[in-house]
Amino acid sequence: MHSEFSEEMPPSIADERILSIPIKENHEPLVDLKNQSQILFGPSPEIPNNENYTKMRRSIYEKLLEAQKALPSHLKFCLYEAYRSLQLQEQLFNERYELLKKTYPHWEHSTLFYETIKLISPVMNLDGSKNIPPHSTGAAIDIYLIDLERNIIDMGIETKDWMTDTDGSLSKTNSFKISESAKQHREIMCHALESAGFVNYPLEYWHWSYGDRYWAYEKNQPYAIYDTVK
Repeated sequence: MHSEFSEEMPPSIADERILSIPIKENHEPLVDLKNQSQILFGPSPEIPNNENYTKMRRSIYEKLLEAQKALPSHLKFCLYEAYRSLQLQEQLFNERYELLKKTYPHWEHSTLFYETIKLISPVMNLDGSKNIPPHSTGAAIDIYLIDLERNIIDMGIETKDWMTDTDGSLSKTNSFKISESAKQHREIMCHALESAGFVNYPLEYWHWSYGDRYWAYEKNQPYAIYDTVK
């Protein structure tokens, strides 16, 4: 599997090493996939009132087009979600937190918090400071592969089912619990997206970004270029 991935646990999406990276907003506008036909999207995530899920920064869209050209001719990307408001982010965090709390009632609050942020970035950090979730910047995308008939390709677990993966073992990009065909499909996706400059969040095979803090950390950049969309 991908050379960057190892047995060592990667930093979570709200790790102190990520949060310490400064941001210099470049004021790049959002584009909406609803206004184009090259990148497919939908159906909308199963989240009420999420009308903005097809919006992303312009460079993200351009790089996604570039990445799609690197896919085998019988495959395409399908967007699950891009931009996400802070309100929706908080809702998803709370849902995940409560699910883990029911599943692991003996866990303390700090443990529940850190386990929750493995798959969903918080709006507020554990110390009460404000966080900048990647999706709120328009720099992160959740995507999967489909064939030319728009059938979903086996990826080990469908993106829409991420909440059911309570221990996160199927969602990890280098999961050992998925089929060989799913591993191959993930490798294909990794190759295409990395060739366009995206970085993957290793605990979620579907989550990719460019220009956010996680990207800056992985690429050894001095700062991120996208802040929360105002």
